[in-house]
Amino acid sequence: MTDRQTCDSSSYKAGSSSVAFVTTPDRESAKKLAHGIIDRKIAACVNIIPKIESIYMWEGKVTEDDEYLMMIKTRTERIDELSKFVRENHPHSVAEVISIPIENGNLPYLNWIVQTVPELEKKKD
Repeated sequence: MTDRQTCDSSSYKAGSSSVAFVTTPDRESAKKLAHGIIDRKIAACVNIIPKIESIYMWEGKVTEDDEYLMMIKTRTERIDELSKFVRENHPHSVAEVISIPIENGNLPYLNWIVQTVPELEKKKD
């Protein structure tokens, strides 16, 4: 994003965007999920961070794995849709999908997220 004129720094509402974190067992899974998320306009950006080391309890045993971390920026109102997409397309039976609201940051970037990801369509009764 290079056009600073298109961003109104007073328009961002704290918490209207979130960053979600998803881990995958390999790069291919992360890229496939990332492309699906971006193609469906569920998020504005997905960063894939390679080779993180995870240590966790699974089925009563301490487990260590190398994983890939996806950092996903989207509208807060789209987190449920993001989570559903990941659950339906993730190679693990229990996919990690957690999120944190973005309270503040570089306002042009935050506005770009909001401008890039369409609002959730309101359901009609």
